[in-house]
Amino acid sequence: MKKLKLAAALSSALLGLALASHSFAQEPVVGVADPESLFKDANPALNVNKQATLHIMRELLQCNHWSDAGNWLTDKYIQHNPNAASGLQGVITYFTMVVKRPAQNPCDKLTNPVVAVIAQGDMVLVMTPRVFDDPTKPGQKYYTTWFDTWRFVNGKADEHWDGATKAAPPAAAPAAAPAAAPAPAKK
Repeated sequence: MKKLKLAAALSSALLGLALASHSFAQEPVVGVADPESLFKDANPALNVNKQATLHIMRELLQCNHWSDAGNWLTDKYIQHNPNAASGLQGVITYFTMVVKRPAQNPCDKLTNPVVAVIAQGDMVLVMTPRVFDDPTKPGQKYYTTWFDTWRFVNGKADEHWDGATKAAPPAAAPAAAPAAAPAPAKK
């Protein structure tokens, strides 16, 4: 009997811990105070790629200066995001004609939050925080981390990966209700 009570008590305690950890498990993802400081490296080759990544993050993705994209992206630019075409012109078209993000000035400092920048060989990975509406808890938010990775050739990004999925098509406008039949004429 004591073993059964102990087993029941342990099971209840474990269930309580599991539910509590599920309810409070997530911590907000936050960027560092000075994101530009992450784009430096003592290794000269890695530093070149991190600096090019800083320009991509600041001038292109934050400030939308896509007319300068050729300074930081190759003409070949292989794009693995399913929403944008490969090639320099493909990514420029995506941000200027599809997403239609206007240029921002001045563009002298990276203000978008960054969690970490990791460089190895010819690759640079940038982690940024994302906040979304929680579909399971209306009115609440949840946090996650976005990843962008670039492969560099001669100081320019030649290939890109991220976690993007295909964007849903815009919702169709509801069909207009059929017009009511005219009332019969009075005699």
